[in-house]
Amino acid sequence: MLRKRVITVLTFNDGVLFRTKVFQPDYRYTLNFVDAWSVDEIVVLDITRPGAGKKENFFSVVSDFAERCFVPLTAGGGVRDIEDFRKLLCLGADKVAINYQALNRPEFISEAARLFGSQCVLVSIDTRENGSGNYEVYSEFGTRPTGLDPVSWAKKAQELGAGEIMITSIEKDGSLEGYDNRLNRLVADAVDIPVIACGGAGKWQDFVDGFLIGKVQAGATTNIYHFTENSIKSAKQYLKKSGVEVRG
Repeated sequence: MLRKRVITVLTFNDGVLFRTKVFQPDYRYTLNFVDAWSVDEIVVLDITRPGAGKKENFFSVVSDFAERCFVPLTAGGGVRDIEDFRKLLCLGADKVAINYQALNRPEFISEAARLFGSQCVLVSIDTRENGSGNYEVYSEFGTRPTGLDPVSWAKKAQELGAGEIMITSIEKDGSLEGYDNRLNRLVADAVDIPVIACGGAGKWQDFVDGFLIGKVQAGATTNIYHFTENSIKSAKQYLKKSGVEVRG
């Protein structure tokens, strides 16, 4: 059985580390201590709105992280074509997260998988729950409804060559109230590739619930990891005591 992974997601607005809440930059950080953490993987995402910054600033972030960290690195945000995908890999990313372009042109998933391997392709799915209890996939920083349900889209992404899915509840983002494990379980049960839960984790029990109730292979969060450089170590100790097999 594969051990569960603990992942940190760091969001950058024009090259500056920000915390987000409901997909909006909420708090700017002047420092981060990611190189001191015993994290399993790192995901860095560019959340800069179109025309609001320089892409080169995020490229510098990716390059810097690739030089300093010794765990798998995923980079994404604003990936519009194969050259953007290739650029992030050349800067040192191990995987590339795609969202908008995968929705806009699903064959992009297959093209990237064919050129670089499925293991490099992470499809990020952002979703909201509607009033009737169903979920819908959103794009463009969680502002545009697509009419797709996340289960069908995750299955399609897998068929097209995605090697991993990251599912994020927009409403839960920054809430510290726990994952949406009904959503996570629906997606995890529908695909054979690893699923990462993101959005809402605020305490170590939320990771346990994500693994045991949501059935995901990895738990990711942003906000609570900023509070202390020992956060990941504490999380793993708690998970092990709760009977969850984790790395490290």
